[in-house]
Amino acid sequence: MNIVRFELPWMPSVNHYYRHVGPRVLISRQGRLYRERVTALIQSHNIKTFDCKVALDIQLYPPDSRRRDVDNVLKIILDVLTIGGLYPDDSYVKQLKIEMREPYENGFAVVTAMPYAKENR
Repeated sequence: MNIVRFELPWMPSVNHYYRHVGPRVLISRQGRLYRERVTALIQSHNIKTFDCKVALDIQLYPPDSRRRDVDNVLKIILDVLTIGGLYPDDSYVKQLKIEMREPYENGFAVVTAMPYAKENR
């Protein structure tokens, strides 16, 4: 499998992605719509599911200059890439680079995925 690179729309915040209903944590309506959008995007690019260990490079371009935690954004991205079929489970991700870049109108994330190899280090 080769290197794949694609752009994701900016994701809802963690506070809008998840909903607490009693003791349970559920994906919100906004979160489900985002998952559907990312799944359609991955399918439209004919990206095949990685069946091996994966290395990810994620460049984040937020929609504005508000303060954001990279780890909260990361949880959502790894979740939607699993649901979208990039890999069967986020345990397949063995190398990860994530960088918060300068804001860009509407925001987006650029994801580069490749098979993980020791040579990638």
